[in-house]
Amino acid sequence: MADKKSDIQEKVKRQGEIVRKLKAEKADIEKITQEVNKLLELKSQLGDEAPQKFTLKTPKGTRDYGPQQMAVRNRVLEKIITVFKRHGAETIDTPVFELKEVLTGKYGEDSKLIYDLADQGGEILSLRYDLTVPFARYLAMNKISNVKRYQIAKVYRRDNPAMTKGRYREFYQCDFDIAGQYDPMIPDAECVRVAVEILSSLDIGNFMVKVNHRRLLDGLFEACGIPSQSFRTACSSVDKLDKSPWEEVRAEMVGEKQLNPDAVDKVGEYVRLHGDAELADKLIADPKFDVTYLFPGETPNHVENSTDGPVSVGSVAGGGRYDNLVGMFDSKGKQVPCVGISIGVERIFSILEAKLANEKANSALLRTTEIEAYVASAQKNLLPERMKLCRELWDAGVKVETSYKQNPKLLAQLQYCEERGIPFALVLGEAEIAQGVVKLREVSSRKEEDIPRANLAEEIRKRLQS
Repeated sequence: MADKKSDIQEKVKRQGEIVRKLKAEKADIEKITQEVNKLLELKSQLGDEAPQKFTLKTPKGTRDYGPQQMAVRNRVLEKIITVFKRHGAETIDTPVFELKEVLTGKYGEDSKLIYDLADQGGEILSLRYDLTVPFARYLAMNKISNVKRYQIAKVYRRDNPAMTKGRYREFYQCDFDIAGQYDPMIPDAECVRVAVEILSSLDIGNFMVKVNHRRLLDGLFEACGIPSQSFRTACSSVDKLDKSPWEEVRAEMVGEKQLNPDAVDKVGEYVRLHGDAELADKLIADPKFDVTYLFPGETPNHVENSTDGPVSVGSVAGGGRYDNLVGMFDSKGKQVPCVGISIGVERIFSILEAKLANEKANSALLRTTEIEAYVASAQKNLLPERMKLCRELWDAGVKVETSYKQNPKLLAQLQYCEERGIPFALVLGEAEIAQGVVKLREVSSRKEEDIPRANLAEEIRKRLQS
């Protein structure tokens, strides 16, 4: 009996301890709740939390293009496309990213500059490095063996950017390529011609086109009497001319490499030549060479595509043959000979942007829209009439706009036209509406003339063409 009583007392004691612990925990919870409520009250007094501050910028190696820059860019692209079409090229488009396996191994050391993307549904992708490999993949995939194509699109390279010299990580390439089995050098010559036409049309200053190929140098060595087994060793010496004078190069060729002095001197006559039309005439007349791949009446008076304009950007174009690339994608290894030229529009744009900064007074360079006329009102409450005239001219194919204000001041409307370089202001007033005419004002000369409303679109087109 005593043992039972002792057990009960022990249980009561344990229950009492549990109750005391629960009361203590409850008190702690209430205390914590009170502290949380105080914090919330203080926070409400401070108002909304200030947003986290960070620096707004474009990713490294990229930039924004405002309306003025885009206006210049679009004009450049229009001229480039005009040349491509003049030579019979048709355009294609390819994805901005490719399967990584398509790009891997096609660029040698430059493969490390490819941007890789995260796994997307089991496909390992990379951003295109240029437009040539996607074009070769397109040819092989679609079994195309003959095409003359152009493509203008963005490419991506994880390179060290030099923004002032037009070297970016995201940039446009403008490619012209000829694919197919043709007689030697004829497509190559047209690619050079395309580059010359484009650079000549863009008003970027003087430039040189450097044509180079190892076989050209081999032909020079052969013509000068260098034995074929010595072509490579002679070439390694001539390559030093960029950094060493001819005297040192000659001493190496004759002294160290034991080449015939007379043959080396003949080589020296040619490798030291620089010039344009005069040099071309000399080479054409030289019986040692067969210079037949110039278009009739043309000499390469644009002989590195670097310019001497307001900013030096180095090479602005490059190209060459890639006869074995298509076969790398073809299951049977079928080869499609290809040659092409790529224009670096970003570097050209750097030149033109520098010119633009020096010619701010030239409003023709600064226009960012193609608006041909501005519908203005001389009095209040004519918004419906302005909108009606806009609709008539839009239907007639005229590029017009008007103020978004109900009752804009006439002076402000005319100033808008002058600032934007809009050719014509079309002024409406109650008198003009009643007479069925519109006052056509030439913004540059400020001359005005009433034009019948029915003839307005035709009159604007006629004056724009004159």
